[in-house]
Amino acid sequence: MGRLTTHVLDTSAGRPAGGIRIELFRLDGGVREKLTEVTTNDDGRCDAPLLDDVDFRCGEYELLFDAGAYFEATGVTLPEPKFLDVVTIRFGVAEADQHYHVPLLISPFGYSTYRGS
Repeated sequence: MGRLTTHVLDTSAGRPAGGIRIELFRLDGGVREKLTEVTTNDDGRCDAPLLDDVDFRCGEYELLFDAGAYFEATGVTLPEPKFLDVVTIRFGVAEADQHYHVPLLISPFGYSTYRGS
């Protein structure tokens, strides 16, 4: 069965981003359903897949990463308002039997993502 995983790397510090709150939503015909909320561990990863087995199905999803709070907690001086606060990645799952890994590489002023393995 397929699954959804993520991890976060702080590219400005060159380390995993532990302590980032992540929310996962499923989008279905204009309805936004919150599925889970987790916090990254010291390795910048989640302790378990965000979704797997029967809960992981085709459709559109959003991951919300609370990057602003993370950078504040690590002592980074940020402008007000923050350039990046909550980073939202909206993505589609076309094959529910596959592994979708959606990592976030983040700094206070930029981010990137990709479909990993």
